[in-house]
Amino acid sequence: MNIHEYQAKEILAEYGVKIAEGGLAYSVEEAVQRAREIEGGVWVVKAQIHSGARGKAGGIKVCKTHDEVEKAAEELLGKKLVTHQTGPAGKMCSRLYIEAGTQIAKEMYLSFMIDRSSERVIMIGSGQGGMEIEKLAVTNPEAIIKIYIEPAVGLQDFQARTMAFGLGIDAAQLNHAVKTIKGCYRALRDLDANILEINPLVITATNDIMALDAKMVFDENALFRRHKIAELRDNTQVDSREVAAAEAGLSYVGLDGDIGCMINGAGLAMATMDMIKLAGGEPANFLDVGGGASAERTEKAFRLVLADANVKAMLVNIFAGINRCDWIAEGVVQAVRNIDMKIPLVVRLSGTNVEEGRRIIAESGLPIITADTLAEAAEKVVRARNDVVAQNA
Repeated sequence: MNIHEYQAKEILAEYGVKIAEGGLAYSVEEAVQRAREIEGGVWVVKAQIHSGARGKAGGIKVCKTHDEVEKAAEELLGKKLVTHQTGPAGKMCSRLYIEAGTQIAKEMYLSFMIDRSSERVIMIGSGQGGMEIEKLAVTNPEAIIKIYIEPAVGLQDFQARTMAFGLGIDAAQLNHAVKTIKGCYRALRDLDANILEINPLVITATNDIMALDAKMVFDENALFRRHKIAELRDNTQVDSREVAAAEAGLSYVGLDGDIGCMINGAGLAMATMDMIKLAGGEPANFLDVGGGASAERTEKAFRLVLADANVKAMLVNIFAGINRCDWIAEGVVQAVRNIDMKIPLVVRLSGTNVEEGRRIIAESGLPIITADTLAEAAEKVVRARNDVVAQNA
């Protein structure tokens, strides 16, 4: 789960990380008022969307008068910002963060993330902040410092000092740097975050170490014990289909293809998407209905998949273990009748009560295409999709 920059900064401030004075605004009037409340003669108006590279998309504006703040707010509020992370659809800006301008003496990069391959936390830093770390890794990999942290032991003082010196921080600022680095690690650890990134972490003209930007991503599987973090979710920044799926207790991820998928089991869903691509198609979604796919749950899954206007054919692939194929078949038949489907549907059932499930579908009188194997199902749904495209053309 992603959160906004201002939310991440509020969290980091609680862990001793220094941030610039700022305030949130939902309207142009609020933006100007926040600027009046912040001392100084320079303000930064920042669009709050779940994406990096906002500056390149025009989402960060430096203002020197209240009129400039007003103009910047008018330009950003209600606007869709398109970055390389949002894709062409972009993300809507509905709130702004007005922050005091900072005199920067040095920019650095600092991040923590879970490295699943080593089963440890990795701390990454560079004395060259303010740019994309991916590009820096290509152009100047020697500038990137990596330190692995054993979770059972935690971040040690010597590791924090090693990172501080690697960032080019001098001895006079060392204690402040160590406090900042350790505060970031504790925030990641205590709140079940997967990623914590500060880019840039800056040294100001007054020798303060400050987080000028912040990004945090949290493990959704741990949100049941992090209620305060869960409340930070902004559903306007998430695919509406994924929000609806979460409310229905379904695992859904929207993709760019046009073949809808309804599958039980994450592994089978991944294999099914691979087979669709192997057959020449593109999946429109990842949807795992889980082990308890009742008729009502099945119909919700159908409606969720078909809410995507790009879907031109649909594949249901069920391997019944805990579930039963006859229950799934009844749910599919009920869903097709209630929804009045207009696109081709391919169903492949396997496992418990498979013969009864196939009988229910065969005797339904509905134009459902059946398949015995996953490869056959993938080929049939891609063929059906191609027929739809040809007819539309």
